[in-house]
Order: sequence, then C-alpha cells, then structure tokens
Amino acid sequence: MPGKEFKLEVNPRVPQELARLPELADDLWYSWNRSARSLFRLLNPKLWRRTGHNPKLFLRSVDESTLEEAARNPVFLAKYYQAISAYDSYMASGARCQAGPEYGPDDLVAYFCAEYGIHESMPIYSGGLGILAGDHCKTASDMRMPFVGVGLLYRQGYFSQHIDAEGNQHAIYRDNELEDLAVRPALDGEGREILVAVDMPGRQVDIKVWLCRVGHVTIYLLDTNLDTNSPEDREITHKLYGGGKGTRLRQEIVLGIGGVRALRALGIKPSVWHCNEGHAAFMPLERIRELVASGVPYATGMELVAAKTVFTTHTPVPAGHDVFPHELVVKYFDGYARELGIPVDDLFELGRNGDQGGVFNMTTLATTLSKRQNGVSRIHGKVSAEICRNSWPDIPPHENPISYVTNGVHLPSFLAQPWIDMIDRFLGAAWRNHLTDTHYWQRLDEIPDHLFWSTSQSIKSQMFYALQGALSYQSQRNQVSEAHLERLTRYIKPREPNFLTIGFARRFATYKRAPLFMHNLDVLREIVTNEERPVIFVFAGKAHPADHPGQELLRQINNLASDPDFVGRVLMVEGYDLALARRLVSGVDVWLNNPVYPLEASGTSGMKAAMNGSLNLSVLDGWWAEAFDGANGWGIKPSPHDDDEQRRDYEDARTLYEILQDDVVPTYYDRNKHGYSPAWVKRCKHSMMTIIPRFNTCRMLAEYGRKFYLPASKHGRILNANNHQAAGLLADWKARVRSAWPTVSFNGISDYPQRVAYGDSTVMEVEMKLDGLDATDVAVELLLTREGAFESTFIAAGIMDGEGSLEKQLVQSEGDTVTVALRLVPVKGQAKGGTHRYRIDLQPDWCGKMTYRIRAFPYHELLAHPHEMGLMKWLEAEG
Repeated sequence: MPGKEFKLEVNPRVPQELARLPELADDLWYSWNRSARSLFRLLNPKLWRRTGHNPKLFLRSVDESTLEEAARNPVFLAKYYQAISAYDSYMASGARCQAGPEYGPDDLVAYFCAEYGIHESMPIYSGGLGILAGDHCKTASDMRMPFVGVGLLYRQGYFSQHIDAEGNQHAIYRDNELEDLAVRPALDGEGREILVAVDMPGRQVDIKVWLCRVGHVTIYLLDTNLDTNSPEDREITHKLYGGGKGTRLRQEIVLGIGGVRALRALGIKPSVWHCNEGHAAFMPLERIRELVASGVPYATGMELVAAKTVFTTHTPVPAGHDVFPHELVVKYFDGYARELGIPVDDLFELGRNGDQGGVFNMTTLATTLSKRQNGVSRIHGKVSAEICRNSWPDIPPHENPISYVTNGVHLPSFLAQPWIDMIDRFLGAAWRNHLTDTHYWQRLDEIPDHLFWSTSQSIKSQMFYALQGALSYQSQRNQVSEAHLERLTRYIKPREPNFLTIGFARRFATYKRAPLFMHNLDVLREIVTNEERPVIFVFAGKAHPADHPGQELLRQINNLASDPDFVGRVLMVEGYDLALARRLVSGVDVWLNNPVYPLEASGTSGMKAAMNGSLNLSVLDGWWAEAFDGANGWGIKPSPHDDDEQRRDYEDARTLYEILQDDVVPTYYDRNKHGYSPAWVKRCKHSMMTIIPRFNTCRMLAEYGRKFYLPASKHGRILNANNHQAAGLLADWKARVRSAWPTVSFNGISDYPQRVAYGDSTVMEVEMKLDGLDATDVAVELLLTREGAFESTFIAAGIMDGEGSLEKQLVQSEGDTVTVALRLVPVKGQAKGGTHRYRIDLQPDWCGKMTYRIRAFPYHELLAHPHEMGLMKWLEAEG
C-alpha cells in the first residue's frame, strides 16, 4: 500500500476491581502459580497464546471491554481474589520447604549466571543451564533464602525455531521490548536509576541495572543498550551467546565485573558469591581488585575472595569451556592488571590451562579464584575433576577439591495441574512442606490405580491437543496438504490417548545422539508399526545456529518422519521452549535419553518426566545413574567400547531395542479389563515416589547450603576478622610453602613390616627434608588399600560414606577396592639438619593382603580443602 505506515498502540485501563493484575504480571511468581496465569488465559485464550503467555504484553493488548466485563463477572472475580490471596500468603509466609540449613542475619548469596530460564515470557535463556538457574532462584524464594541473582538483559535472547519441509532449522530472532518483560529499572535510595561502568580498551561502557522479581528473590539484569555507548558496545547484551570471541569476552566482563559493581551500587553485601559456570569468572577477579584498591595485598585479597566463592561447572567436555587467546586477554586486561598490581601475564596465568597451551580458560580462572567447586552429578563430579586436574597438578583427580551436587527440578513449575489436584486429594496440601521426605512420598501408593491411570491419560490428551496445534501450524507454514496433515496426526488422538508415546526433547548436540533410535530401521519399523501395540516417537529440540552437525541430526529425524513407513509414528515438532517442554515431560509415557557416556553432565528433563508419572528409558549417565533402582524406569548400560564409535552406538542401540521389545512395550500393553496395565501403573508410582523427594531443587539448595554456602560464609568471616589477619597469615604461609616445596623430599622409611597378626600393631617412621618448613606445615599419610572389599571393610575401619576424621579418611572406593588414608604424626624433638620424622602406630582393621603407600602434602587448618594448593610428594623408594 502507498504511503508511510505509522504505528499506534492503544493500551487499556485496568478497572479498579482488577487493580492488582499488573502487580501479578510484574512478578515472575506467576511462572509457578497456575491460578495467577489462568486469570489472563480466562480473559482471552487466543490472545494469551498469541502473546506467548506473557502477562505484561497481554495487559497491554487486551480490549478494555474484556477487562470491564471480567470486573463485573462474579466467577472471574472469585478466581482473581483467590490468586491475590495466594500471592499475599506466599509473600507473607515462612519457608515452604524446611530441608535447608539456617542462615544468619549477615548471610547473603549472590548468584551469577549468564542466562535464566524462568518462564517462556522472559526469553533470556537457551536451555538447561538457564532453566536450572531459574529453578535455583524459584526455590531460593520458596525456602526464603537470603539470595540475589545477577545476569544480563538480552534484547534478543535465544532464537525461535522454524523447521521447513526438508528438515532445515531456521533461527528466528526477535527483539524483546523491555516494557513487555517483567523488569523495571533498579533505583538507589534517592529514586535514581542505577548506572555503573566497566572499562574496555580505550573507552568506558555504561551499564544500566534492571531488576526482576521472582517471588522473594530479586535478579539484577545488566543492560548496555544505552545511548551513551557506541553501537558495538550496545550490542554486548543484545544476543544471548551471539558473536565471536570478542563479543563473548565483553559479555563476560559486563557480567562478572559489571555485576559486582552493580551490587556495590545497590548497597548489597553478599557473604557468598556463586559463579554458575565459567561465564561469570571475572566476578572474583573484580572483588580482588576492590581489595587491592583499598590497600589489601594482592595475595591476601585472593585468599579473602576465594574463601567466599563457590564455582559450579556444568560442562562435561573440555571443548565446552570458554577460552580466549592471549592477545585478546592482554588487549582487554592490561590496564586492569596494573590495578591489581601484577603483570598482565600473571593475570593470564590465573586462567591458563596446561592442556590447552596458550589460551585463557574461564573454567580454570574460576577454579583458581574459588575454594569450593562442584559438578552437577556424581559422575559429572568425577569427569570435572579429571577435566580440571591441572588446577591441582600433583593431586589424583578423585581427591582434588571438586565435589558434586546433583541437579534438581522446581516441582511446582513442572508438576502438571491434574497431578497437583490428585496429590492434594490423597496426601493433603501439606505435601508442599515435605518435598524431601522420602517416607512421606510413599503415600502416593494410596492413589487407586485406575485414578492414577486416568490422570496420566488426561494429561496425555492435553499434550496431544498441543501437538496437533503445533504440527498444524508447522504444516500450514510449510504448505503441507490437509490430507498429509491428517496422516501425520492420525495416531495422536486426544480422545483416545491409548498409544505408547515416547518423548525425546532437548538440545540437539551430537553427543546426545537423538537419531540413535534409527540405528536399525528394520527393527524400528517392527516396533512402531505393530497395529496391536503401536508406538509413537515425539522429538523436539534446537541445535545451536553454529552447530551444523547438530542441525544435520535434526534433519535426519525430520526426514524419517516423512518416510511413508514412519509418518505419524515419528513426529518432529518445532519451537521447543519451556511451554512445549512442560507439555511433553508431563504427557509422554516414556522419556528417552541416550547420550554418549559419560557426557551427560546431569540432565533434568528426565526428572521432570518422572515427577509427572512418566518412565525414564535412559543411558545410565548423569542423574539417572543415581536414580535408577531397577524398578522406576529402565537403564541402558553404556557400551564399554568408547574407543570405537560405531561399535558403541551399535551396542547401545541394540540394548535400546531389546528393552523396548522385551519390557517397555509388552508391559504398557498388558492391560486388564479396565483398560490399563497394573504393572505399568506400579512402575510409574514407584518412579514418582523415588524421584520426587530426591531430585527436587529443595534438596539441591539444602545441599548447596550445607556443603558450600554456609561453610564459605563461615570461612570468609574467619579470614576477614581482625583486619584480614588470618587471610594474611594464610597467604604468607602459602608463599613460604611454594618457595620450599621443590626441595621437600622423603629421606627414607624405617624398617617396614610385611606381615602382622590381626590386633597387633607395628610402628613405622618416615624421615622428610622440609627445607625450613615446620613439621606441622606438612601432613604425611599412609594410604592403605585393600582389594576385594565389601561393606564390613568400612564398618571395621570405622568409616562409612561421608564420615572420617583427620587421622582416618576414606580416600577412594572403586568397585571392590577401598583405600583409606591414615595420618602420621610428627615426632617431637627429633628434627636434625632440616629433617623431621613422622610416626604411625599401624594396627590394620582388616585381614588379608593389602598394599600401602606414603605421601606428603602441605597442611594448614585455614585451608578450605586439604589439597587446595595442589602440591603432593610420594615416597618412591626406600631411602
């Protein structure tokens, strides 16, 4: 049409009777409260869908007449007052989950993360890392933890996905209008907007601070899209994970350094700083710079900062960690290093990983500047310890400081409403206060089988409606005929949700092996085309726009879904986001996950499915290796041939087919006269009972509190007391130890026994040359190893998992081999010529053949972990 087109937006006035609707829309508490979200859906369901379930955008777009009519509708008003009452009660009441430790009045956790997946209406997330961070914040609110989040406010966020008829993924980027998001400017005490700045080469970048309410928790989001910045710098916070190395480095400078400055400008004083992934690793560096600027020596400042810093890594492969070349780091940090009082090459060394040559690794920087580190599952903790072994070069990886806290899920966000209603009915509303009580959740068995089955079927029916709508939209855009669309959706019948439905939805990365189920098409065809026992596979997920191999996997599955033998039996659904995820994890019968072992850091989608009565069929990796008990789903034991990719995939696919053919499909279709399988329902109940209390984020945050947050806070207070006296002492001690350690050595060992009667003891002594160190500066241990160990081994030794003392510690338990460390004590008055003797009165707790070794490492009571210095010497031969 001719002429310039001008835009005009007309916004409705909210009636006084509904005056608090905007308040609900401005707090992401609505993301886990369905009564609040349902208010907007009830006003106009089509508009609610069209606005992406975004309450703020909805209230700007809905007709005023609709609001006025609702204000006169007693049914709607009753629901409105119910939602307002729920919100007020939540904001006024105490902790929903009592599992966490008690925090003191001065405790506050600051949580830094590059993305937050709270709700689809706040699109500043890409996948699992962000969704976990969102669940972390929601649970901190539920538990009334002293907690703030820090992140970036992306204008574009992650992409929306279209898949064309040939299976090609198209990334659609849309800019977020800030007035559509649940954010508002952060203000200082005088009502002025908070602005901070960071230095970039030859310029200063201004940052505006926004706040986002998540119940009791506030997330502060940083924004460089300001008129005072150059076009290049305005782009820093434009796109999530966009651009090249330079853009990524600038983003991480804004997040880490700018985030600290934002909290300072707000007057917020954290006692613990949590760096969630390496993206935020400049955060502890900035806190060291602050201390140096106030006159604290650099080494002392490092001790003070690291003591209060927790670092969580989520990445299972070395290639997944952010690295930057030397010249780029020098360009951006030359002046910053001068502020720290160190050469820029010394700053570079803080992040240099020996395995990667001359690059600066953000994970290495984070481990260097923190004293408490963890992976996100038991297996991933071991993998991370191996990946990060160079941070503690002399320490066996299984003994270095990296621990683990297995991820969890925010149950109220992902438990489907019919399940909430059913659990309320049989367990009462008090279940919300017993989220980690394993005994309490056994009561799910009280739900009659037929009601349990009908609930799962009703949820599955709703999922089928959603899938029909998504596939219809996708097909129409791709100009697919109505006849083919009918064939495509012929098995997903909402009124007859009787077909076994298997779901796979996650990021399409090559190691996740989405096409593994296609490994033998003849076997797959036999499984899915059995008219008496049909099977449907539903796939959804995004590949990173730069991940062309991942996009090829997506294309392979889409092409199979177009094959005449598999049309309607294999479905590829576009547009994977939190809304679609909630539908799938609650609606499918089986949740499939088949990553390459051990590359699944944790995985939380399977937890969400299990909590909704679905059964996991998964490789025994990540969280599932801890959860699977033989009766709450199915475990695919990974092939041992990880050095032969073809054989590995063949064997894993064969196991998958065999479990489907021999167990999953027959059990599902072994139905009684009431139309359901009692054995299937029993397994589903057991899955919910075992997984809900162990893998929710209430348990996860309680564990973070006990293992990391409170110890870090306490340690920080000790080092900070009396004008940082303890921190200075520890820094000086470390310098003295590092200087002497190259010449520290074992001089010999006394006569050592080869046989001893049970109950008898034998004295052993070793002599060490300490080069000026005191005997108490060095711990000497005897490692006693027994093969063929069993539980009585631990009982006899007086230690079980998580127990031990300074004198006796469980070092490793691998298969049927157990190793215990026994501490030798310095012999007083026997120091000669710089040598010291250490003694142990050895009385083994076990019988049989054993081996032992002797080692030494620096020890100080102020260390957060015995091996945090990464130094160790072993007695190699008789002196």
